[in-house]
Formats: sequence, structure tokens, C-alpha cells
Amino acid sequence: MIGTATKEPWKATVLTLFEEMFPGSLGLSLAGQGLQDGIWRLETLDIRSFASDKYRSVDDAPFGGGPGMVMRADIVDVAIEKIKVQNPGRPLIYLSPRGRPLEQKRVRELAAGPGLSLLCGRYEGIDERLQQVHEIQEVSLGDFILSGGEPAAIALIDACVRLLPGIMGSVASGVEESFERGLLEYPHYTRPQAWRGMEVPKVLLSGNHAKIRDWRKSQSEELTKERRPDLWSRYVKKF
Repeated sequence: MIGTATKEPWKATVLTLFEEMFPGSLGLSLAGQGLQDGIWRLETLDIRSFASDKYRSVDDAPFGGGPGMVMRADIVDVAIEKIKVQNPGRPLIYLSPRGRPLEQKRVRELAAGPGLSLLCGRYEGIDERLQQVHEIQEVSLGDFILSGGEPAAIALIDACVRLLPGIMGSVASGVEESFERGLLEYPHYTRPQAWRGMEVPKVLLSGNHAKIRDWRKSQSEELTKERRPDLWSRYVKKF
């Protein structure tokens, strides 16, 4: 069982310039309760603490000119080396718009391991030479730009933590959600049965579990086909 003396809790280590952004939403709801219960651990490391000047500078102007600043290789390198020694064998992930899109399959792999280390970039990003020295995996949450890697790190950690044993009350709840079966999730309804002239689909009130299961599957398929043709194409190829 996770959290016992026989196995260390799943652990996320975050390299950041803004430690105060954590735990943020990770301290609330299911993730927050799991953190309190010791099912998982969160560690932050201030990159500025490795700066050598009195201004705690971590960035400089890019060679070749251009806008913005770049996080210096020599300073970030020391921070990375420290977490490698403390957490050997764990993947180091850099949140970046140019990274590979994050998918649920990768989230499951990360959640099944001992944890992960996350490097949160700022400004124009990190010096490219860091990629050549360290085995850094670049991951993107989508085709959009954030002000820094911290919000993306929180989202990635949350996605992993909710899969840990003891976090979610129902295993079936997690299995039936979007992307777990390669399809978007079916629609949900609750009380009141009639609202603003709209009724809950009769099949959901029938008590016939086989028909309900078939309806939900067909709804998932139609939604996926309409909204995510890329997912639908991959789903169809499996059968």
C-alpha cells in the first residue's frame, strides 16, 4: 500500500522561480486530502537559491538578439543535479509548448512510477544546452502559451495524483472518464428530472443496465466523432 514503510509515497518535485504557487489547487479536494494523508508528497525547489550573485539572477539576454530573457544553463544545471541525486531514476519533465502533447496513457505511466520531477520555465524558456546534458522530456498541455510552467505543472501533477490508489473513491469513476477508453465521456444527468422544459433521457430511468451501457457507449462514440476526429480515427483503428 502506498504510504507504508514498505513503499515510499509517490512524489512530485518542482523546480520553480515561484514556490508560493504551490500547492495551490493541489492542496484542495482529492489531491489535497491525499497530500494530507501521505499518499503522495510535494517538494518545491527555488531555482533562484542556486544563483551566485547578490541579485539572485537566473536569466540573461539571448545570444543573437531578440525579445525576452533566457534561463541560464549554469544555474538551472545545479538545481537539476541536486534533484537527480535526491530522486534517482525519476523522469525529469520540462513543461514547454514545443513538447509532445500529454496524453492519458503517459499520465498513467507516470502515476505508476515512483514520481516525477518538473522543471518550470519562465521568460523565453531554458538554455538549449540543458537538453543536451540532461535527459529532459518536453511535455505540452496544448497549443497555447502560458506565462510560465507552473500552471502546467499543477495540471500534470493533478492528473497523476488522481490515479494513485486511495485517492478516488470509485475505480469505475476513473475508468469511464474521457480518454480512458479512447473516447470522450458520455453526458451526465441528475435531479431535477425535468428542467427548463428538458427531460432526462428515458433510457437512464429505465433501470435496464444493459441498455444504459449501450446508450452511454453510443453517446461517447458520437461525441468523439463530432468533436475529436483525431481520437475517433485512432479508436476505430483499434477494432
